[in-house]
Amino acid sequence: MTRLDNSAWQHTLAVTRPVLILSNPDYLDQIAADLRRAGVQAAVARHDTPAIFDWLIGLVSLQGISDRVAFAWDAKHGGISWADIEGGLERSPSCPKLRCYWSFDGCSYCKGRGTCAEPALMLRCPLPQHRLRKGGLNRAAYALHLFLRDVCNGDLVAWLDMRLAEADATRPAVKVAGDLQRVVLEPLTHIHGIGAKLWSMMLADLLLAGDPGRPRWVEVGAGFIAIDTLVHNFLHRTGALRRHRAVHSYGAGCYAPGGCAAIIAGLARRFDATTINPTFPTCFPRLVQHAIWNFCATSQQNICNGVQIDDRRRCRSVDCPAYPDCDRVRLS
Repeated sequence: MTRLDNSAWQHTLAVTRPVLILSNPDYLDQIAADLRRAGVQAAVARHDTPAIFDWLIGLVSLQGISDRVAFAWDAKHGGISWADIEGGLERSPSCPKLRCYWSFDGCSYCKGRGTCAEPALMLRCPLPQHRLRKGGLNRAAYALHLFLRDVCNGDLVAWLDMRLAEADATRPAVKVAGDLQRVVLEPLTHIHGIGAKLWSMMLADLLLAGDPGRPRWVEVGAGFIAIDTLVHNFLHRTGALRRHRAVHSYGAGCYAPGGCAAIIAGLARRFDATTINPTFPTCFPRLVQHAIWNFCATSQQNICNGVQIDDRRRCRSVDCPAYPDCDRVRLS
């Protein structure tokens, strides 16, 4: 490690330490309580894939819009469930796209234009019959259902266990940060309409608290990192990106070598999360990412964001606990 690397990490840890100290010591307990209320922990114990699907697709429906609007739509129109899709598929629809997960690729249903890959069959197709907010959600729901049915053989819990066991058997000494997360994540990112960022968020919660008695799940769940604009902008404003020679625009660069996700992972290796809560994993990238998000989000601590800071000039928030070490780089 070069002197520049040491200096960059010393600064990044110094400017982030007050953010981490303010992180929630009940973070895992809150996730567990949410999953318990949603019936997910009981579903994991039963290997109840339909119930887990219903929880997952409810989160998928929230993407790209406020929770209030999404919940209001589903309250009015009903959303979609495993049983809804199963009922449609049991009627043996004639569309060849619905035969299995692999044939579903290229469905191309578009609610706005009323088109699909098999227009002559669309009137009898069950997929458009569900009144979801947008057609992409119909496709995502069917793609996820077919993946769980055909790839996971109807048992997501067993599939997750199998993927991790195979990774352990073939690579018993995994050293690359994020490698185990990719073992689980990569096949799921091919499911239409559910990207890596959303999967990282859902899998983090499921693995961290779906069954706390599965230590391998907890270990892998702790390593999931999902970068949003708040986290990216924090790393930019504080000077972390510049000091690590990793300045980039928000997007794919956040997950590139040396980008935002790599910096979060590096911070996690340098910060002992058990100082926040002795039950936490020592290296806890997900907590680091969440602590930064919590520090910035207007609905949370509301400290480092575009509402509080005029990004045309250097930050003047002298009351910010990170201010003494922050480089206060202009965002725009």
